[in-house]
Amino acid sequence: MSRSNYVFTSESVSEGHPDKVCDRISDAVLDAFLAEEPEARVACETFATTNRVVIGGEVGLSDQAKLTEYMGRIDEIARACIRDIGYEQEKFHWRTVEVTNLLHEQSAHIALGVNAAADKDEGAGDQGIMFGYATDETPALMPAPIQYAHAILRRLAEARKSGAEPLLGPDAKSQLSVRYVDGKPVEVTQIVLSTQHLDETMTSQDVRALVEPYVRATLPEGWLTADTVWHVNPTGKFVIGGPDGDAGLTGRKIIVDTYGGAAPHGGGAFSGKDPTKVDRSAAYAARYLAKNVVAAGLARRCTLQLSYAIGVARPLSIYVDTHGTGTVGDAAIETAVAKVMDLTPRGIRTRLGLNKPIFQRTAAYGHFGREPEPDGGFSWERTDLVEDLRRAV
Repeated sequence: MSRSNYVFTSESVSEGHPDKVCDRISDAVLDAFLAEEPEARVACETFATTNRVVIGGEVGLSDQAKLTEYMGRIDEIARACIRDIGYEQEKFHWRTVEVTNLLHEQSAHIALGVNAAADKDEGAGDQGIMFGYATDETPALMPAPIQYAHAILRRLAEARKSGAEPLLGPDAKSQLSVRYVDGKPVEVTQIVLSTQHLDETMTSQDVRALVEPYVRATLPEGWLTADTVWHVNPTGKFVIGGPDGDAGLTGRKIIVDTYGGAAPHGGGAFSGKDPTKVDRSAAYAARYLAKNVVAAGLARRCTLQLSYAIGVARPLSIYVDTHGTGTVGDAAIETAVAKVMDLTPRGIRTRLGLNKPIFQRTAAYGHFGREPEPDGGFSWERTDLVEDLRRAV
């Protein structure tokens, strides 16, 4: 039996966190190539430190001339990301940072596995395991600690970028410890919030006075109580932020990107990878299926695992665990999800419309628990498989 009374903690980081700067640049490069060619191949990694951004990895377009042209745009793409995030520090400024582009053509050996067959029989781009998760504890069917840790930082970023709070800097982290009673989140016992600020004279108390109204407006009513312990900029000043304060790397915040530790993670990062890479696309498919299982009322919680082998189209296994909350057996749900969705790499991309430039927006504040967008962004958050699943079980 799982526990029903406990405290669980998750963290989030802002778009200005060094690792998230790198995720953003990698996904912006991906979007640029997908905008040119929906079947573009991209595996882009970014490293950032003081006054320096290094971009490497593999890319591929069918038109060699276009590939050369887009290679020349990488500097511009990186600077646009840094500018939008808001970095204009002396030692990390979008205009003066040194950008080194080490991207090269995709390995022919990796391409063989993906291109071995056409259409539905196209092989997976790599081996691996991917997990999806959903729970009915929030309207977005996400775990509450990570969902609200993201929401706080998004709210502060909006205030900063709108000009409402010009003293806030781009780099920030949040962490929520949430008490559960009878399996439901009821209050925040501890909140940790560290945010970069541009006025060196500001104290931790000054920063708390600035951010607290946004935190209270974001969390559900009653979750902050007289007993909630606040830790705002607990080490004091936080003026030097971003890659000048700490180096960043693509793919280093995988738990922030997913479920905040409330569910397993397959290990593969998402950002910078085109959707032939099942690390990304199959993790989206697993979330899509788990969310629809919960939305269909087949369970209150659902963990779903998929596994793949490089060059093999269909998943090697499908595993479902409803943690004792299912209204039908887990094995029946495993059979049903395989019926309602083609889980080959091409089937996933087609169903979710992933061959589009929709990935830069995923780079911060979580890949899951977001609203589906009209242009196909966050398509894996739709609940349009509900009726199909109900019929299939």
